[in-house]
Amino acid sequence: MTAVPANAADPFPVRPITLILPFPAGGVSDGQLRALAAAASKDLGQPIIIVNRPGNGGTLAPAAMARSSAPDGYTIALAVRTLLRLPHLSKVNYDPLHDFTYIIGLSGFSFGIVVRDDAPWKTLKDMLDDARARPGAIAYGATGRGSSGHVAMERLARAAGVRLNFVPYKGTAEVTNDLLGGHIGVYSDAGWGGVVESGRVRVLAIMGETRPKRWPQVPTLKELGYDIVVTSPIGLIGPRGMDPAVVARLHDALRKAMSDPAYVRAMDQNDQIPEYLGSEAYAQSAAREFAREKVLMQELGITLE
Repeated sequence: MTAVPANAADPFPVRPITLILPFPAGGVSDGQLRALAAAASKDLGQPIIIVNRPGNGGTLAPAAMARSSAPDGYTIALAVRTLLRLPHLSKVNYDPLHDFTYIIGLSGFSFGIVVRDDAPWKTLKDMLDDARARPGAIAYGATGRGSSGHVAMERLARAAGVRLNFVPYKGTAEVTNDLLGGHIGVYSDAGWGGVVESGRVRVLAIMGETRPKRWPQVPTLKELGYDIVVTSPIGLIGPRGMDPAVVARLHDALRKAMSDPAYVRAMDQNDQIPEYLGSEAYAQSAAREFAREKVLMQELGITLE
C-alpha cells in the first residue's frame, strides 16, 4: 500500500517528533527531557521520541541536525551552553546564531564540585591546598572539553593558583561512575543530586548564585571567595527556517508540559530551577550569551585547537 502524504493544510504535527539529546542515556538531562516529552506529547497528539546522540560536549548532534534535518518541526534538539561557547574555542561547522531556530528556554543546569564520601578533603579549601601541594595530581571530570564544568574548574584553578588534571566525558553518568570507581577525584558537573542522596558523595561547593534548596549547608563559590557563578541554560532548538506557526505550536505544548508533575519532580531531583524563555527571548538571550562567552574565553585564554 502506498503511503499518502499529509495534506499541507493538516495541522502540525501529523507524525512523531524526534527530540535529540546530545548526551548518553542516564544523564542529568535524560530523565528531565523524557518527562517533558511525555507531557508535551499528550498536548501535541503525537509521540516525541527521544534519541541519544552524544559527542563533542553536546554540540555534535545539534550541529548535524542543523545541516541535515528539514526545518519542519519533526526534528528538534536540546541545546546547552557549550553550543554557544565552542565556536570561540575551536573551528566548528555551525553558526549558533544563524543555523538554529530557538523554540523555548527551559532551565539551567546546577553545577557542583563533588567528591566521594571517603575523599580526604572535607572542604573546598582542603582540595585546593592539596592541589597546590601536588600540581596536576588531582583529576576532575566533566562533560566534554569546553563544557561549563570544564571552564568553571579552570577558572577556579586559575583564581586559586593551582593546576588540576581535566578528564573529559560524554555525559554525567560516565563522570559519576568514574568518580565512584576512584578513577577521578572530583566531579565538576550537573546531575549530582541523586548520588548525594545515596550518601556516597558530598558536595564541596556549588557554582550557582545561591545555595541549593535541598542542600542549604553547601556553600557557593562566591561565599568561599571566588567570584565564579556558573549558569548553563538549556532549551530546545530546531534547524533554521522553521515556520513560525510550527514553532509556536511546539513552544505552547512544551510550555504547558513544564508544569507537569513528573517533569517538576525530575527538576527538583537535580536542584534545577525553571528558567522559562519564549522563542524570541530565547534567541535574544543566545545572542547575548554568545558575545559574553567570546569575552570570557579571551580573558581565560582557553583554546581547544
